[in-house]
Amino acid sequence: MELPVYELRIDEEMNSVVDAIALVENPAIESEFIAFSKEQSHFTFSKNDEKMELLGAAMIPDMRIYREDENHNGYYVFFSKETIRNIAQVFFKHGFQENMNLDHDKALDASSFIFQSYIVDQGKGMTSPIGLNLPDGTWVVGVKVTDKAIWSDIMSGKRKGFSIEGIFERFQSTFHEAKKRSDEEELMEAFQKINSLLIKM
Repeated sequence: MELPVYELRIDEEMNSVVDAIALVENPAIESEFIAFSKEQSHFTFSKNDEKMELLGAAMIPDMRIYREDENHNGYYVFFSKETIRNIAQVFFKHGFQENMNLDHDKALDASSFIFQSYIVDQGKGMTSPIGLNLPDGTWVVGVKVTDKAIWSDIMSGKRKGFSIEGIFERFQSTFHEAKKRSDEEELMEAFQKINSLLIKM
C-alpha cells in the first residue's frame, strides 16, 4: 500500500510559520552539518576548534520525510523550493534567528544563533558547502555555538544536524506530480539562461 504524500506550506497571515531551528541527533532531512576547524584543511570535527561554527542544511526541497499521526499511521511530507524560500524569508523577517534549542525542547537554551543564511542556486554561484552535496533550493544556515559543552556534543557526534519546527498548512499531493513540476521549472530556467546568452552573443 502506497503511503499518502502531503505538501507542507506556510501561511504568514495565519501564523503558520517556521519559528525555530533545533540541534538534533537525527535530522529529518538526513543531512549533517559540517564543523569548521581552525586549520581549514578539511571539513571535519576538530578538538582544536576555536570558532565553533556550523554550516549545514536546514531544509532540502522535494525530499520526502516520513511521519506518523497519533494513530501511528505513516505518511510522507515534503517542501517545494518556493515554500523553502518563503520560509527562510519569513524566518528572518520576524527575527527568529536566535530561536534555537536542543532536540526541539524550548526549555533548553541551545546557546547558539544563526549568523548566515542562503538558498543554494548553482546558476547564481550560491553553491552547496564543500563536503555536502545539496540540490538547488536547499536552505543553508550557518550557526555560531557559544556553549563548549554543546560543542563537545557536536564533535562527539551527539548532535549531527539541524531540524526546523513550526506550524504548517498540509495539502494532499502526489510527490511525483510535484517533482515533475519542479523539474519542468528547472528546465524552463535553464532554457531562459541559454536564450539570454544567445541574445547577448
